[in-house]
Amino acid sequence: MTGAGTALVMDLKSIIRTIEGFPKPGVSYKDITPLLADPKALAYIVDSMAERYRGKVDAVAGIESRGFIVGAPVAYALGVGLSIVRKPGKLPFDKHTVSYELEYGSDSLEIHTDAVAPGDRVVLVDDLLATGGTSMAAIELLEKVGATVVECAFIIELAFLDGRSRLDPTPLHALMTYD
Repeated sequence: MTGAGTALVMDLKSIIRTIEGFPKPGVSYKDITPLLADPKALAYIVDSMAERYRGKVDAVAGIESRGFIVGAPVAYALGVGLSIVRKPGKLPFDKHTVSYELEYGSDSLEIHTDAVAPGDRVVLVDDLLATGGTSMAAIELLEKVGATVVECAFIIELAFLDGRSRLDPTPLHALMTYD
C-alpha cells in the first residue's frame, strides 16, 4: 500500500452507515460518506484498488456520481486518465447512449465517443454493485468506444441481489460484500 498509514486489511463495514427505509421502505441503504470522510478508510480504498490494477489498465472509468469520487484518485494513483459515464444530458460532446431496465422503470447512461482509445484496457469503478443494471450499461458503453473492461471494481457488493451474475463474464472485485 502506498497511502498514508493504511493497514493491509481494514474493517470497512464498521465505518459504513446503514440507513433503513432510504430511499424507499424496505431498503437498507449503505451510506459510504463516513468512509470518504475517514482519511485512513479513503486511503485504504484507493490504495487497494490502485494496487490491484497497477500495470493492468490504460484507464479508469467511473460511473456517476460516486464512481467519480473513487475513480479519480485511483486513476491518479495509477498514472492513467479517468473516463466518466454520466446520466443523460450532462455530456456536451459527441456521445453514445445506452438505456437499461430498472426494477421500477428504465434509465440511460452516456459516454463521450472519445472517452478512451480503441483497445484501451479499462477498470470500471463504482461505489456499489446491486442488481448490476447500471454497471452492465456502462460496460456496453465502454465496449461501444472500443475499450476492453478488464474488471469492475466496487467498494460494496450486495451479493443477495446477484448483480455479479448479470455482469458475467466480466470479472469483478469488491472490497466488501453483504450476503
